[in-house]
Amino acid sequence: MDSGKSFFKYAIVIFLFAVVVCSAYGAGFGSGWYYRSTTSAAECAECPAQPGASAGSPIQSQGAGPGPTAEEERAFRVFWEVWTTLKDEYYGDLPDADKMTEGAIRGVLQTLDDKFTSYIEPNLARVINEDSSGTFEGIGALVRINEDNRLEISRPFQGQPAEKAGVQAGDLVLAVDGESILGLGLYEAIGLIRGPAGSKVVLTIERTGEVEPFDVTIIRAKIDIPVVEYEMLPEGIAYVSLFEFSAPATERMEAALKELLAQNPKGLILDLRDNPGGFLRQSIEVSDLFMPAGVVVIERTNDGEEQIFKATSKGPAQDIPLVVLVNAGSASASEIVAGALQDTGRAKLIGERTFGKGSVQMPQALSNGAELRVTIARWFTPNNRAIHGEGLEPDIEVPLTIDDFKAGLDPQLDRAIEYLLTGE
Repeated sequence: MDSGKSFFKYAIVIFLFAVVVCSAYGAGFGSGWYYRSTTSAAECAECPAQPGASAGSPIQSQGAGPGPTAEEERAFRVFWEVWTTLKDEYYGDLPDADKMTEGAIRGVLQTLDDKFTSYIEPNLARVINEDSSGTFEGIGALVRINEDNRLEISRPFQGQPAEKAGVQAGDLVLAVDGESILGLGLYEAIGLIRGPAGSKVVLTIERTGEVEPFDVTIIRAKIDIPVVEYEMLPEGIAYVSLFEFSAPATERMEAALKELLAQNPKGLILDLRDNPGGFLRQSIEVSDLFMPAGVVVIERTNDGEEQIFKATSKGPAQDIPLVVLVNAGSASASEIVAGALQDTGRAKLIGERTFGKGSVQMPQALSNGAELRVTIARWFTPNNRAIHGEGLEPDIEVPLTIDDFKAGLDPQLDRAIEYLLTGE
């Protein structure tokens, strides 16, 4: 498979988390934190095509394909028997045909044991596919579906509506405007939270230490997501944080590195914590900024087809001592970069085990405006380590608790500084 074609095919990839910053037209998911459920989570978002990636939208209809087999025809006869019987004999009100069809589709997808292959309703598909602009309307908070399948606030953006209303990292969202979101997928929950600037949304929150859930009223606003933040630390170490692998990620990262490296830092910290991922191309190009020529990631499909993506050794930060910060919110494209830098010996990983989102979702446009996101491949590090379901183990494990966060402490960052200053 041609490398360029693969970039076009998977200009995506995976957003695991989602940024709850949305309008009637657009919003942000992350490749983990947007998703981009990169699915980011959630768990995701395939964004409009970026320059140099796919031509037009990455979403392509696959057409009719081969006809049904005799076994499939037999099975679908049973389905239509049920459908017709319900229409003719059910005592009560049936949902409309669209609702029944969507329910049937979701039932099929639940048999796959793959939460990343999913059906996205038309209204949410339109919202998700406007995620690459970096400007959104919503509450300004990162969210994810946690291990208990509940919507959790990963981080409210500083100075944005969610933080101003008192929302905290670790809060669990139980309901939106009085409507329970328990059991909903990430996209459905995000769709309820999103809305135009100036409008009001009420979140029912469950918080550790609080006896009862409580309501928080938030006035949505226009949110500009900072793709990159950077500074020189007092210890003479450069620090750069990448929030997502959206279309401008490499360009902004390279500009930040140029400014930081001009100050002759002793070392460099790349912070990928809570970065849900994003475009495949951006993960390769960002890796290229830090590592010499070599393998960045290996992609394998179900039929054994393999594609290897490589760095070119032309990046500006190949020689400076480097540490990468990761945590359970580092997903998909973040894991591609972190895994490449770890396997090649270019950097030490400090923090906590990453999320383990190493599968690739291809969005397929459906005739009703919805999308079917289908897992088509998995990612492996240069040393052939599986990312999906495994995550990356840090070289130096350092937990960061909610209490640390609330107290303004960052032991992971402190340990990174210590390592760069002492080598231990």
